Amino acid sequence: MNYHQTSGLSMQESKFQLSELVPHTTVIDKLTVLSYEMNLYFVRLQIAEQNGLVFNNASPMRFHSSQHIRDVFEPYTVVKAEMRHDSPYDEMIGNPESVQYLGTLPFSMEQPY
Repeated sequence: MNYHQTSGLSMQESKFQLSELVPHTTVIDKLTVLSYEMNLYFVRLQIAEQNGLVFNNASPMRFHSSQHIRDVFEPYTVVKAEMRHDSPYDEMIGNPESVQYLGTLPFSMEQPY
């Protein structure tokens, strides 16, 4: 599998093109959902020693719900999943970084029935 190195990022940062991940054989060691405001999510993967965002061509792939993420990654083996929520509000109004950072929470990849 070929992952493209991203200029300006550390040597361990990669772009994971969704089209290059092989369903039913790719093992994702860690899937991190990056949650932002207004139903905007990005996904960061760790596969073996490589870390990086999931891309759709030249842009990071946008997900619009947690269910959208579950549906896209259903055919992959995901060992661990988590969600991290970042809020830009303090920075937007000139305050220092918020002490109210929610941190990382478990994220279930199981499909609802």
